[in-house]
Amino acid sequence: MAQNVTDAEFENEVLGADGPVVVDFWAEWCGPCKALSPLVDEVAGEMDGKVKIVKVNIDENPESPTKYGVRGIPTLIAFKGGQVVDTKVGGMSKTDLTQWVESVA
Repeated sequence: MAQNVTDAEFENEVLGADGPVVVDFWAEWCGPCKALSPLVDEVAGEMDGKVKIVKVNIDENPESPTKYGVRGIPTLIAFKGGQVVDTKVGGMSKTDLTQWVESVA
């Protein structure tokens, strides 16, 4: 299951993480986010130990999505060593999500 992260925790949990981190920027009112959310949780469980997957609710935590230029949701941003390495915007299948996460891990 993906961990929820706030703006206050972002630097420590994402930018300061030892390994790769994928951040799912989402909102309660977003239909595609709701469809993607269970897939993100499944992949988080399957990839545990290889990549950390977290979720940021953009309505409750507006600083992080603004800082990284999130304009549409769902947006997934992969970080390594505190730096953005790749971004995906919009919904996707579990297969596509898994392949993308593996490619950035």
